[in-house]
Amino acid sequence: MTTTAPRPADPSLFVDVTPDAALRGARCAQCATVTFPSQQSCPRCGATEMNPEALPTVGVLWSYTVQSFAPKKPFLTTEPFTAFGVGYIDLGDVIVESRLTVNDPDALRIGMPMQLCRIVNHLEDDGTEVVTFAFAPSNEETA
Repeated sequence: MTTTAPRPADPSLFVDVTPDAALRGARCAQCATVTFPSQQSCPRCGATEMNPEALPTVGVLWSYTVQSFAPKKPFLTTEPFTAFGVGYIDLGDVIVESRLTVNDPDALRIGMPMQLCRIVNHLEDDGTEVVTFAFAPSNEETA
């Protein structure tokens, strides 16, 4: 077992390295379009001035599915394969595609409140946890 702090799979996805950090998006200075992940130019108007923006950590489930077959290598990181939920989370200004912490379709419903969290993606050879983001059902209603 390691005592090393978990390492983000992609640090650029988060506003900082703290465990409860928000996702890092970007807002266009010209048309106010919000993107995730952060981009250097706007996909809507083509402007190149994009300002970093911390995205909300709560949203609502816009749509979802359950991935019940293993992805091809090199994306398969754990054996044996376990089905996982994938969804689109409406954060207001942007909809984010994300892993879900729930893989039972009967436990999910469109419009349910969701909360950002981190999950272990895989372990490195030295035991370091490599984490990524996911969304979990929340008991709190979103604004």
